[in-house]
Amino acid sequence: MLFLFLLFLTVADIEAADISIKPDQTHVISTEGSNITLACTYTGTVYKLHWYLQKPGSRPEFLLIIDESSGFVTEAQPPHPQFSIANTKIEEKKVDLHISSAAVSDSALYYCALTPTVTGNPTPLYKKHYT
Repeated sequence: MLFLFLLFLTVADIEAADISIKPDQTHVISTEGSNITLACTYTGTVYKLHWYLQKPGSRPEFLLIIDESSGFVTEAQPPHPQFSIANTKIEEKKVDLHISSAAVSDSALYYCALTPTVTGNPTPLYKKHYT
């Protein structure tokens, strides 16, 4: 039986005291093939909620952006079918990332982030463009 180890961090606008985001838990350990939910709770008015993953020695990789006002989800291209938004409760200021049938290769550092970002820039921190 193989185990997954996921670290979970957040990125938020630290300039504004009324805007913050934090994970419900900072470490997740699970077995391969399990369904995993990573949850973040946020405060304040935000434009978009971002999810990224970062594997050792690599840059953060864009997964999903959720528009807070409409709840519309934009996925990376090509999408990662094992990642989806689950139980997102905008009215409760909560956004969850669901990983279905997790594999050891899903072990990574996961980020939930807000727009505006720590730089105050309304664009994503990093978005990989595919050609």
